[in-house]
Amino acid sequence: MLVLEREGLGRLIRELCDRHGRSRPALLPILQELQETQGWISDYAMQAVARHLDIHPVEVYSVITFYAFLNSEKKGRFVIRLCRTISCDMRDKDRVARQLEQELGVKFGQTTADGRFTLEWSNCMGMCDQGPALMVNKQIFTQISPERAHEIIESCRRIYALYPERSEDTALEAAGAVQVLAGPLALEARS
Repeated sequence: MLVLEREGLGRLIRELCDRHGRSRPALLPILQELQETQGWISDYAMQAVARHLDIHPVEVYSVITFYAFLNSEKKGRFVIRLCRTISCDMRDKDRVARQLEQELGVKFGQTTADGRFTLEWSNCMGMCDQGPALMVNKQIFTQISPERAHEIIESCRRIYALYPERSEDTALEAAGAVQVLAGPLALEARS
């Protein structure tokens, strides 16, 4: 990590601690915001948060590794999680999984070489009656077929082409670039 990056991250962590407090109950909200802004939580960030909250770094690490949506490793811009429960199994989840792996050229648990996509399994998303369920970052899609998985990946690629910076993701989500529980990501109408 470059010195300027480290200084900027240190400033961000100080601001988060000022906003949320400098005690153990502030840990999870601080980590959630770090995850949101950085895309992951580095070893340096874990150490800095622990120092500001006056707790052991192992406590910070244990919280990050406990929660599936906090990452201690860099992930792709688009983290695609496919539900692996029995309900989704019964609705051809394996065909969707094969389509995702084939299309992205990676296995579950891996990130594409260009850093755009990470493919992961997820436990229940609460959409058992509409499976197979798939999540792209924070957006849930249901009744996924291999064809629909292809459409979603293509839409992610179009979003990346139009908005290559991760810092734009929050604004894109707020603007409705990703439709929850609807068809593929729809940016065509917005561009």
